[in-house]
Amino acid sequence: MTSDVRKLPAGFGRLWTAQTVSSLGDGVSHAALPLLALALTRDPMALAVVSAAGTLPWLLFGVLGGALVDRWDRRRTMWVTDAARAVLLAIPAAAAVLDVLSIPLLAAVAFLLGLGGLFFDTAATAYLPDLLGRDPALLERANSRLRGTQTAASGFAGPPAGSALLALGRAVPLLADAVSFAVCAVLVRSLPATPRPVPQARESLLRQARAGASYVFRSRLLLGLALRPAVGNIAFVAVETVLALFAHDRLGIGSFGFGLLLTAEATGGLLGAGIASFLGRRLGTGTALTCTAAVEGLAVLGLAAAPNAYAAGLALAVCGAGMGATMVLGPSLRQAIVPSHLMGRVASTSRMLAMCAAPFGAFLAGWLATAYDVRAALYAAAGLLLAMTAVTATMTGNRRVEAALAAAAPESGKVNLSAGAA
Repeated sequence: MTSDVRKLPAGFGRLWTAQTVSSLGDGVSHAALPLLALALTRDPMALAVVSAAGTLPWLLFGVLGGALVDRWDRRRTMWVTDAARAVLLAIPAAAAVLDVLSIPLLAAVAFLLGLGGLFFDTAATAYLPDLLGRDPALLERANSRLRGTQTAASGFAGPPAGSALLALGRAVPLLADAVSFAVCAVLVRSLPATPRPVPQARESLLRQARAGASYVFRSRLLLGLALRPAVGNIAFVAVETVLALFAHDRLGIGSFGFGLLLTAEATGGLLGAGIASFLGRRLGTGTALTCTAAVEGLAVLGLAAAPNAYAAGLALAVCGAGMGATMVLGPSLRQAIVPSHLMGRVASTSRMLAMCAAPFGAFLAGWLATAYDVRAALYAAAGLLLAMTAVTATMTGNRRVEAALAAAAPESGKVNLSAGAA
């Protein structure tokens, strides 16, 4: 039986449900935490501290966290992490009820939630290929579903739910997110066990972390897959930094219209995640990745030149579709070719590169918008994306992808339909 007709195992349904519930809770807290901070202070620097605290764990512990995940049982790491995050959220909820909530407490909670996210996301990324037998086609289908529901839950349903729950009381959205983590922990604990990573020679954690990072940099394919989100984050954060100003000053739209622009982008993301597997089969994974990257760059170029809100909305939808497909195809390929004992470190290294690159986009956009024009930041973002597409096209080409998949294929010789060209 070829891989494109094999069914996803029953355990995937529980993992899918768990991550959907958790994504919904994340969307609630992502809307509620900034609003809670805003209710406590109008100091922009204090608000920035709360916002940045959630990303710091990736910058400080990204590769080390991946090394730990490669030592630990992945299923246990996931459910223990989410159980801990559920308990953690009870602290600010109690503080809100007692009216002792503060900016330092919110920043600490955001940091610890981000640390939990580091361990959960890395463990989930490493667990999925073990659950699916490292089958490339199944991985693409699974990641397509995970990405689609994550976008819908955290992008569409979660933020408005968080705002609505906050109106009922400061503690309500925090408790709702705690419940989502608890449900996710219960579901993950019921997942089938997978083989634990094979213990390696007695090496220090730092040495193992370096080994995982060097594995990425020694492989042109993995390095190309890591460069896409790293450079992409510079460009997309640059777009996000000036988008509200661009929408107001150049397109003449208000808050409601700006919300519709973001909805258009999220809708495109859902579509892109849904058609990613089709693109991989028709074009080959390598060519599909090059095409989606080019689509992102051209879409941002169209956004920069957009004469009105309708054209801008269309450009953002197209950009979202490219991003959605890329975020299915890239991780699926990485999960199919990276050895299980290195999966956590490789995934966390790639994620850390993307997180470290993001602040440069904000500074670049702010400088260009101040020194020149808000459209200059968008044109620069488009240029970065198109340059990245040209640089990584050969690094992630079909021939290199097929060779990596063949080298990683199990001895049973399953047919790989995802990497072949049309």
